[in-house]
Amino acid sequence: MPNFSFDIVSQVDLQEVDNAVNQAAKELSQRYDFKNSKSSVAFDRKEKMVTLVADDDFKLRALTDILQTRLAKRGVSIKSLKFNDPQKAFEGYLRQTVEICMGLDRERTKELTGIIKGLGLKVQAQIEGEKIKVSSSKKDDLQAVISHLRGMDFPLPLDFCNYR
Repeated sequence: MPNFSFDIVSQVDLQEVDNAVNQAAKELSQRYDFKNSKSSVAFDRKEKMVTLVADDDFKLRALTDILQTRLAKRGVSIKSLKFNDPQKAFEGYLRQTVEICMGLDRERTKELTGIIKGLGLKVQAQIEGEKIKVSSSKKDDLQAVISHLRGMDFPLPLDFCNYR
């Protein structure tokens, strides 16, 4: 009997984040309400961090909105962003860092395997580092797991790959 499987991961395409940040910076330079403003948006790919700098709270909210809109249009899930609290920067400006969360931590993998086992299907779920391998002899059971997980409101974006 052949065994079918797939992996559950949480990934972010960093090139799309880079593109979205560049688009947000371009929009920032063209917007009238940001004229003569020192506001900026920058992406550090190695640290997986976006840094927002704004003149005041109102502009920071607008900048956050621009970034989220650009990321969503490029297919990057907003769930993968962790907004840290804004901090005072030079000359009264506000700086906010946004972490890009990738991979499933131990707590999340345990939570997901518990959910999968709770479905009562004949599937095996194994934790392999930052991913979960789900296998079964029936493709229908695997598809039931995928559709159930897609229907949930999980705090991280879930991707299903290596379907065999």
